[in-house]
Amino acid sequence: MSVFGGEIGADGIHRFPVRVYFEDTDFSTNVYHAAYLKFFERARTEFLRAHDIHHSELIAEGLAFAVREMTISYDKPAHIDDLLVARTIMTKAAGASFVLEQTLERNQETICRASVVAVLLNDKGRPVRLPARLRGLLDPN
Repeated sequence: MSVFGGEIGADGIHRFPVRVYFEDTDFSTNVYHAAYLKFFERARTEFLRAHDIHHSELIAEGLAFAVREMTISYDKPAHIDDLLVARTIMTKAAGASFVLEQTLERNQETICRASVVAVLLNDKGRPVRLPARLRGLLDPN
């Protein structure tokens, strides 16, 4: 049974369940390419939450994460009613940024992959170094 928001396995990978709804598809009944971005965004948010990092708390401190760069590969289409698993793992944390590798899987088969560079910004939109408490939670080493 899945836990709402997903869960982190012993391997350090966060797994987040996603169901494909009609609204996620295009006229061909395949998932529309931009919907994958939403799936990955939700998974990243839940990954952070699983590490006790909450956007609302960051905002109260005048901080926010922003995606600086994203590379995505669409390997196979997802379809309406598919049950997918978004897998997220931190591969690097340095300075003001960190890198997450994400995959979407259907029945343990990868159908979409993304590499995401996120940066921590202050309330003026300037990059700031990750505070030690965040780096400690996020750094995979």
